[in-house]
Amino acid sequence: MAADRLLAEGKDTAAVCRELGVSEATYHRWRNQFGGLKAEDAKKLKDLERENATLKRLLANAELEKDALREIAKGNF
Repeated sequence: MAADRLLAEGKDTAAVCRELGVSEATYHRWRNQFGGLKAEDAKKLKDLERENATLKRLLANAELEKDALREIAKGNF
């Protein structure tokens, strides 16, 4: 992570955040969320979160279609 490299060079957090163009609050949120992860692990986590969101959306659509088919089968359309 670029921030880790800059901090290891001796820069303080405020300077690193300015250089990267992020607020300190954003930096700390990222650190809390991804602090113990390597870059590849963080990418895998993001990919899994994205896949999870897609699957949830597909499930919701399938449930809506199922409900619509039930109503059609009852003759309530």
